[in-house]
Amino acid sequence: MSLWTFVILLSPLIIFAGLMWKSSMLLEDNSIWKLIWSDSWKPLSGEFGFRPFILSSLWVTLISLVVAGPVCILSALHLTYFAHSRFTRIMQPAIDILAGIPSVVYGVWGVIVIVPFISDRLAPLFGAETSGYSILAGGLVLSVMIIPFILNILIEIFNTIPVELQEASLSLGVSRWITVRAVLLRKALPGVVSAMGLGLSRAFGETIAVLMVVGNVTRIPEGIFRPGYPLPALIANNYGEMLSIPLYDSALMMAALILFVIVLLFNLASRFVIIRYENKYR
Repeated sequence: MSLWTFVILLSPLIIFAGLMWKSSMLLEDNSIWKLIWSDSWKPLSGEFGFRPFILSSLWVTLISLVVAGPVCILSALHLTYFAHSRFTRIMQPAIDILAGIPSVVYGVWGVIVIVPFISDRLAPLFGAETSGYSILAGGLVLSVMIIPFILNILIEIFNTIPVELQEASLSLGVSRWITVRAVLLRKALPGVVSAMGLGLSRAFGETIAVLMVVGNVTRIPEGIFRPGYPLPALIANNYGEMLSIPLYDSALMMAALILFVIVLLFNLASRFVIIRYENKYR
C-alpha cells in the first residue's frame, strides 16, 4: 500500500478524532444520547439539544433526494439510450454548467422564485399558511443543486454497460423500453445506489443555499411547510461569533461530529445494499 493511499484511508479517522477532541468539553457533562434526543437549545443556560437540527437535516435531504432521484434516473436513461447524439452533446456542457454554479446563486434563486411560489401558490393548495421559508423550500433548492452531480455519475455508469447485453435482449424480440427497464437498469443498480448514496451525502452537508431558504428556526418541524434549522446552517450561522464561549464552541463541534457520523452511516448503508445485491445476483 502506497503512502498516499494510507493517508487517504487515515483522513476520516483524523477528522473524527479531531471533532471528538473538540467536542469533549460538552460530553463531559452531557451524555451523547441526551444531546441527540433533547429538544431544548438554550446555550446561555447550558442546554444543547440537537434533535431539531438533526430532524431538519433529514427532512431537507430526503425531500431533495425524492425529487432529484427519479429526475436523474430517467434523464440519464434518456440521454444514454434514447436521445440523439447531437442532443447529448448539447446537454453535457449544460449539466457541467449547472454543477459549477456557486451554491449562493442557487440560494438567491430560491429566495426569489421558490420561496414566493411556496407561500403564494403551493401552500394555499394544501390549506397551509407559510412565509415560504420552509423545509420544502430547502429541499427543492437542494434537489436542483444535486441533480447535475448525480446525473453525471449515472450517465457514466450507464455508458459502462456492455452494448452486447442490450443487443442480446433486443434480439429476443423484447422492446427497447423493457430492455432498458428490466435488463440494463438491473445491471446498473449497484451503481445507481452508489450514485444516490453520494448524492445524499452531498445534500446532507450543503450549507449556504439551504441556509438562505429554510427559515432557521430552532424547532422540530411539524411539516414540510414549516421552517427548520439543519446542522450545517447551525454551524455556519454561529461558529465565528461563538468562538469566545468554550462550551458553545464545543457544541458546534459536536454538531459537526453528528453531521460527519450521519454522512458516514449513509455511505455505509449504500455500500451494504450494493454488496447484498452483488452477492444475490453473482
